Amino acid sequence: MGFRYKELGTVLFVISIVVMMVIPLPSELLDLLLILNISLALTILLVSMYTKEVLDFSIFPTVLLITTLFRLALNVSTTRNILSEGEGGKVIETFGSFVVGGNQVVGFVVFLILIIIQFIVITKGSERVAEVAARFTLDAMPGKQMSIDADLNAGMITEADARARRKKIENEADFYGSMDGASKFVKGDAIAGIVIFIVNIIGGFIIGMLIHGMSFAESASRFTTMSVGDALVSQIPALLISTAAGIIVTRNTSGEGLGEDIAKQMFGFPRLLYIVSGCILLLGLFTPIGLLPVIPVVGIMAFAGWKLASKQKNELQESADMVEEQQIEEVRSPESVVNLLQVDPIEFEFGYGLIPLADVRQGGDLLDRVIMIRRQIALEMGIVVPVIRIRDNIQLRPNEYMIKIKGNQVAKGEIMLDHYLAMSPGIEDDSVIGIETVEPAFGLPALWVTEENKEIAEMSGYTVVDPPSVVATHLTEVVKRHAHELLGRQETRALIDNVRETAPVLVDELIPGALSIGDVQKVLQKLLREKVSIRNLPVILEALADHAIYTKDPEVLTEYVRQAMSRQITLQYTEPGQPLRVLTAGAGLEKAISERIEQSEQGSYLAMDPETSQRIYQVMSSEVSKMVNSGQQPILLSSPAIRMYLRQLLDRMMPDIPVLSYSELEPHVEVQSVGMVNIS
Repeated sequence: MGFRYKELGTVLFVISIVVMMVIPLPSELLDLLLILNISLALTILLVSMYTKEVLDFSIFPTVLLITTLFRLALNVSTTRNILSEGEGGKVIETFGSFVVGGNQVVGFVVFLILIIIQFIVITKGSERVAEVAARFTLDAMPGKQMSIDADLNAGMITEADARARRKKIENEADFYGSMDGASKFVKGDAIAGIVIFIVNIIGGFIIGMLIHGMSFAESASRFTTMSVGDALVSQIPALLISTAAGIIVTRNTSGEGLGEDIAKQMFGFPRLLYIVSGCILLLGLFTPIGLLPVIPVVGIMAFAGWKLASKQKNELQESADMVEEQQIEEVRSPESVVNLLQVDPIEFEFGYGLIPLADVRQGGDLLDRVIMIRRQIALEMGIVVPVIRIRDNIQLRPNEYMIKIKGNQVAKGEIMLDHYLAMSPGIEDDSVIGIETVEPAFGLPALWVTEENKEIAEMSGYTVVDPPSVVATHLTEVVKRHAHELLGRQETRALIDNVRETAPVLVDELIPGALSIGDVQKVLQKLLREKVSIRNLPVILEALADHAIYTKDPEVLTEYVRQAMSRQITLQYTEPGQPLRVLTAGAGLEKAISERIEQSEQGSYLAMDPETSQRIYQVMSSEVSKMVNSGQQPILLSSPAIRMYLRQLLDRMMPDIPVLSYSELEPHVEVQSVGMVNIS
């Protein structure tokens, strides 16, 4: 109800402004409205000074328009009364007689000075600042949006924070755009004040002599006094609001009030106040000004400098004491030891020779590449990679780097920043000279070539990449290979909560009634371990909800989920119009595995003797080598009944060989067997 009354009051106020221009008002009501006008202008000025951010007073452009309209309406009403009755009310008469003081020329000059200050100094400057601020705010919007996206991708802010910051940027652009237009109102108001003042004086002369029968001197004195008073009553609030507009558009605060900013930034250097006081003292000593006028100022400046210097010294000492106390408390507290137990999920450490990779000032873009890696893995694998901790390590060789997962080293590499990595197309070219090495991500033979040999290598068919790309590719592959280790219960809960926003019925049916968070985590980890993306999480949860009533075994549930994701798995390993070339598991291999499946309370597992396992590895290695030598990706195809046990068997020796079952392939896929893995 209060909201409706406020809306109604605003509407009535605006309507009454328009009515004031048409209907004559008594002098007593005009006096009240003129005092109200001055009060509103003073209030707006103080609010603009105490506002910490411009958006805290985002309604200012509209307020500026309404107050300008209100002031012009008052000008019309007072002009009507002055010209028709020769009276403007006590407020106008008081301002006129007080300023004019019996001398109309002095009053005119005072009014002219006010107009010059407002129109040329404040209004003109505010208009220019508002125009520039609007232009630069709009130009900076894309960069600010990219910064928000980068912080969001890096995990530094949440989605809600990102939306709030985007909304703030949009509001700032709207505000400065509005201020650019509103500044034209201030300029027009100043011009209107000059015109109305001239009309009042000339019209007053004529009307006073012709209608009211006054002499020239009496008419000039009377109407000049009234005109000056009317102009002052109008221009003082206009000057206050123009000043407020200038303060608003020139604010660049630190989140505190204007007074606090001025105190900190203007008087933050006490020694400068000593220099100022010394200069003023010299001015009094060596000029006819004398010491009498300058001694008070010199004393005040010197005392202020001493006081501020003492305050800063005390604040620094207090700050140092506080930091020291906090450090002592942290050492004494048991939490200080607990903090040492924290392990970062992913760490990238490098020797001092690779510092330019991460140093933006030296052109390094590793941080930007890490952001893109997190985005790429989110799209490809469906998980949110934790923040990757990047630090230098003096224990490493200068050009060496190390990747750790949960505190343990999982990969290592060495690069040469002043060289390029050239990977052979399969046919060596003796004209390409370089330092022999191994590509760290995939273990391919390669050469480190100089800038001069880069073009020769490219013309010879070599794939040439720069050192930052080598590091980024290696880091990406390591994170993909260990993605299942990065998915804990907390991360699983976050993924499920994200699905809950769009499919609450599915999540509520599955968790916690059918499966726990840990059960779902185990299934997702098994999928990630075999490089199956879990981005389409609703499909995975649907499959789990359908089969969790029959079994809780994560291995079996994973097989059901893979069958439900057959289209995704098929697209992952096939190319349009090309047959799927695979190695098939022979009858002897399937029989050997099925006969060695054991059951336990935790589920089924494969109990394979070492001799049989070794024979399977040998046959598998031979067939895989044939496919690799022919340039094909080795894929093993088996029946659904033994797929997960065959995967368990190959997991240690050949973890990168995909193992698929017939039920995971779409019916339209053409399967071409290029070899068979079998044992007698």
